[in-house]
Amino acid sequence: MEFKNTDPFIKENFLLQNKTAERLYFEYAEKMPIIDYHNHLPPDVIAENRPFEGINQVWLDGDHYKWRAMRTLGVPEKFITGKEVSKKEKFDQWAYTVPFTVGNPLFHWTHLELDRYFGISTILQPSTATAIFEETNRQLENITPKGLLNDMKVEMLCTTDDPVDDLSHHQKIASSGDKGPEVLAGFRPDNIFGIREEHYLDYVGSLSEAADTVINDLDGLLDALKSRISYFHENGCRISDHGLEYTYASDFTHAAADDILKKRIGGNLPTVEEANIFNSCVLYELFVMYHEFGWTQQLHLGALRGNNQKLKRQLGADVGCDSIGDFAQAKNLSTLLGRLNDSDKLTNTILYNLNPAMNEVFATMPGNFNNDKVEIQWGTAWWFLDQKEGMESQMRTLSNMGLLSKFIGMLTDSRSFLSFPRHEYFRRLLCNMMGEDIENGLLPNDISFFGNVVENICYHNLKEFINYKK
Repeated sequence: MEFKNTDPFIKENFLLQNKTAERLYFEYAEKMPIIDYHNHLPPDVIAENRPFEGINQVWLDGDHYKWRAMRTLGVPEKFITGKEVSKKEKFDQWAYTVPFTVGNPLFHWTHLELDRYFGISTILQPSTATAIFEETNRQLENITPKGLLNDMKVEMLCTTDDPVDDLSHHQKIASSGDKGPEVLAGFRPDNIFGIREEHYLDYVGSLSEAADTVINDLDGLLDALKSRISYFHENGCRISDHGLEYTYASDFTHAAADDILKKRIGGNLPTVEEANIFNSCVLYELFVMYHEFGWTQQLHLGALRGNNQKLKRQLGADVGCDSIGDFAQAKNLSTLLGRLNDSDKLTNTILYNLNPAMNEVFATMPGNFNNDKVEIQWGTAWWFLDQKEGMESQMRTLSNMGLLSKFIGMLTDSRSFLSFPRHEYFRRLLCNMMGEDIENGLLPNDISFFGNVVENICYHNLKEFINYKK
C-alpha cells in the first residue's frame, strides 16, 4: 500500500482553509515561543545533551502512539519493542505502517515532524524508507536535544517527575549555562495512591528515604510529601500533576485514613472502599500544600490504563495498551474543588478529560469556582483527543460554555523530542476556526483584535496563569 503521487504533502497553508486564517497564523501565531507545561521528556537526556544515536532513539523508542498503530496493523511485537531485530528493520515496519494511518493524527504528525526537523517533504512509505532512514540519521549525527528544542522556539518545558526523584538532572541543566529552554520539574505523586498495589510499601520506603522522614503513620507520610514538595519548589518546580481514573473525593477523617495506612504497613490489604477514603484524604492534603506553595495543579482524568495485562507484565506501563474510560467524573470533581474552595485552599487548577462525552462537564466545571484570586482552566484536548476533530471540538465547547479568549493552549504530553510541531498543528487549527467564523460573519472582521487573542492563547495566557517569568 503506497502513494503514487509523491508531491510535498505539507503545504504552506496546511489546515488553513481561508485567507483570514492564513493572516492570523502567519502574522500572529507562528512567531510565538512555546511553553510546554506538561510532557514526559527525559531530563537526563537533556542534561547530557549528546547527539542522538539515530532516528529510532528520538522517534520510535518509547512512542506508544506508534506502537499502538503498528500492533493494530498486525506488525509482530519484535519489530515494535523487541531487541533481536535491527533499527533499520524497525524503521521499515513503521514506514510500512504510515500509509495505513491516513485519517489518524499520526499521519499528519509524522510528516510535519519530517518536514520541520529534517526538511523532508516526501511521504514516508516502504519505497522511501531507506532514503529517509539514512538522511535523518545523517542529520542527527550533529543534533543535540537542546538543539532540537531551540529549533522549535521552546522557551520553557515542565517534565513529569516522581516525588522520590533527586532532580540532579534538572540541577545540571540549570547550572550548565548552555543555550536552551528552561527545564522545570513537574511533581507527579501518582504512586502514593496505589495503596492496594503489591509494591506499595517499597515505594513508601523510597519516599521515606528521599525525605529523610520516618513514615509509620499518616502524619509521617504527609510530612514526607511536604518535604519533597518543598525540595521541588527550591529547585524551580511550580506545577503538579495527577493522572487518575477519577477524582478521589470520599468522605474521610484523618483518623480513618491513618488507620488504613497502618493497616497496610502491618501487611493487610485495604478494601477498595478503604483505599478510596485514604486516597481522598491524601489528595486533599496535597492540594492544600500546593496552595501553600502557590503552585498550579493539574488533574488528568479518565484513562483506563494497562488493559493488556500480558504486555504490561512483559514491557511495563505506558506501552500503548491504555484506552478511554467511562468513569463518572462530575460529582467527585465538584466535591474536591468545593472542599478546597470552602477552606480558601484552592489554587490555580487545570482539568483534562479523556472521554469526549465529558466535554461539556469539564467545560462547565471551572465556572463554578473561578474568582478574582483563583483560575480553573479546562485543559487542551488530551491524548486520544489531541487530533483535529478532538481539538476543534474542545475549543468549540470551551467557546460555547466558557471563555476561549482566556484558554491556555496546547502541550505535547509526549516522550518524543520530535513532538513539538503539535503546537503548530494546534495553532493552525485555532486560526482556521477563528478565520472561518470571521469570514462567515459570526465574528467581527478585526484582524488585530483576534490576532491578539491568538497570541494570548498560544503564549501569554499560560505564562500569566502559571506565574512563569522568563
